[in-house]
Amino acid sequence: MYELLLSLTVAIFIIVFFWLLRKGLQNTIAAQQADWGKAWLNYLDGLNRLFCKYYHRLQYTPIELPPQGAAIVVANHLSGLDPLLLVAATRRPLRFLIAREQYERFGLKWLFQAIGCIPVDRGGRPEIALRAALRALEAGEVIALFPQGTFVLPGESHQIKKGSLWLADHTSSPIYPAYISGISGQGYIFLSLLWRSKAVIVSYSPLANSSNQQLEYLQALLEGRISSSLNKKGD
Repeated sequence: MYELLLSLTVAIFIIVFFWLLRKGLQNTIAAQQADWGKAWLNYLDGLNRLFCKYYHRLQYTPIELPPQGAAIVVANHLSGLDPLLLVAATRRPLRFLIAREQYERFGLKWLFQAIGCIPVDRGGRPEIALRAALRALEAGEVIALFPQGTFVLPGESHQIKKGSLWLADHTSSPIYPAYISGISGQGYIFLSLLWRSKAVIVSYSPLANSSNQQLEYLQALLEGRISSSLNKKGD
């Protein structure tokens, strides 16, 4: 069953890929906004933005990262589509912390390596990934992670992990929270890419510190208990 689902996913992605190509190379190049250091990755960046905008109808308030220097992006986690949406909502490359079992998936590891994902051994030594993320932040890169550590659907609660706050404390990096909604394939990795969504990302002002009060605020935000009409950037 898994092999059939994976084959179907690949086939549909090929169809979507050529559908995007029909929109024209010029449009794809114009869509790219982040410099990933390689031309083919920049092209994929443009394809991803078109895919999120036109297929998943993404509406978002941009995550206004600083033009350079370290930063941390955190968001709630609904599906396998979430990383693509976050990339589409930013103007800088994001280095995601990703569970090792996902990182090692057949046929995808090369891509995860190319875009700088950091594998996390959740059942072994997760501190290795934190140290790798720490070095990336010290080099001025942007780290992205889902502090809840798993899919958490609306109405559910899951205590956030403190890794993002630890990284922020040790590097003086701002944390940029975002809330994702409107995903059709909630709780799924591959099906969320196929089922068309009306995706929405609301970005929030960066956290000033990692106090207990900020931790409670971040928990409430990621669980959707803070209205998207309040505390947004620019409000």
